[in-house]
Amino acid sequence: MQEQKGKYEDLKHDELGIKVRSDDNPYLSADLQQKILQPRRLSSYFIVLIESGSITYHLDSQDFTLTDGHLLFAMPNQIFTPPAKTGDLKYFKLLFDENTLALLPQQFPFLVNPSNAQTLVLDNPAKERVIKVFEILNQLLISDKYETDTEIILAYLNSLLSEFNSAYFKNKGPVNILNTNLSKFTEFKLVVETSLTEQPSINAIAEKLALSTNSLYRIVKEYAGTSPKDYFINRLMAEAQRRLRYSNTSVKELAYELGFNDPDYFSRLFKKSTGKSASDFLPRQDLSGK
Repeated sequence: MQEQKGKYEDLKHDELGIKVRSDDNPYLSADLQQKILQPRRLSSYFIVLIESGSITYHLDSQDFTLTDGHLLFAMPNQIFTPPAKTGDLKYFKLLFDENTLALLPQQFPFLVNPSNAQTLVLDNPAKERVIKVFEILNQLLISDKYETDTEIILAYLNSLLSEFNSAYFKNKGPVNILNTNLSKFTEFKLVVETSLTEQPSINAIAEKLALSTNSLYRIVKEYAGTSPKDYFINRLMAEAQRRLRYSNTSVKELAYELGFNDPDYFSRLFKKSTGKSASDFLPRQDLSGK
């Protein structure tokens, strides 16, 4: 989530990393439909809003059942298993990448999920507003009758994310979403995501965020309920579980991939953190997506 970078008059809308799908504009190919039902690592931000009906999504190791007015959002690198569409389901899906997000004029802290809540429930007025924006954005992106200004598409995307950001923080008490602590926690989560396998020290992360280690501890404890070190380890172990479940790598190879010099230490840490042996976890892989 970076600041807007200049003008984008020369950027065509079909070059933006953004897609919208709905029950009126579904994936058409049966082969493609089967392919997208497979577990996969997200490379973009993903948001789905249920207008009516009910459906269950699997994100990382959790199931999320969504119904009218419910919204699920996910970050890049999360393991996502979409379900087959159920009857009478009306929905909108939105995918956009980091480069598209960087073109927007403001930041959206909800995208890094500081309160660890992957779902939102929109009230009826917000739901109606969002559906209208989705419909317009959907029309703009699939229309080839004329070339739409990129600025218009980004304006509608900005409007959608503003609604979601407001809904995310609406019931979180008197927290100001622009306050310094929340901003620093958002930056902390981004540093963790982008440098996970490098395993930087907590001192190095604090220095990068222009914080003392004590200040970083206080901020992470406030928003995540744990220490920066434990937060990093938990995130690293979650990534280990993803890779064990969705790849054919060995435990030893995985340890090196995640930045561990000692595979035995990785195995002990994995067992301590998850209560499961990494080697015992491998036989339960399921790559079929069924």
